[in-house]
Amino acid sequence: MALTMWASSTANALRISCASKPHLSLAFSFSRCFSTVLDGLKYATSHEWVKHEGSVATIGITDHAQDHLGEVVFVELPEPGVSVSQGKGFGAVESVKATSDVNSPISGEVVEVNSKLTEAPGLINSSPYEEGWMIKVKPSSPPELESLMGSKEYTKFCEEEDASH
Repeated sequence: MALTMWASSTANALRISCASKPHLSLAFSFSRCFSTVLDGLKYATSHEWVKHEGSVATIGITDHAQDHLGEVVFVELPEPGVSVSQGKGFGAVESVKATSDVNSPISGEVVEVNSKLTEAPGLINSSPYEEGWMIKVKPSSPPELESLMGSKEYTKFCEEEDASH
C-alpha cells in the first residue's frame, strides 16, 4: 500500500500516464493516479461504472472514485424492486473523509444488491470492479448506455479532472 501511494505521488509529480503510451497493450489502462480503468465497462462522469451482460447491468463506483474517497466504512444501498433513474442518487458511500451520494448511470429496476457490503464495505476499496459492486439493475432504457464513456474516454476525463485540481 505504501509503495502504491509513493508510486502514485511520484507519477502525479512527474505527470506520468501509462494510458498515454499507445504501444502498451494491456487488458486495462491506468489514469495518472494509477487508478484502474477496465475495458468493456461504461463510465459516468460521476465516477460510477456499468457492466452490461444480457438483461442485467452491474453498477459500482470506479477505482478512481474509491481512491479519492479513502477507506470506505459504510455503504447505503436501495432495496431490490426499487426504480433508479440515470443521473439520480440510489445510495451513499461513507468514508473516513466524507459521505458521497452514488448516482445511477442508467435507469431501471434494482434486481439485486451486494449484501456483502453491509458487513465488509471495504470491498469497494479492495475490489471496486469485482467484489465491491453495489447493485444489479434491469435496464429500462438500454440506449442510455451509449451516452456513457468507454475506458479511453474515462481515463482522459479523470486525467483532465485531476489536472484541474
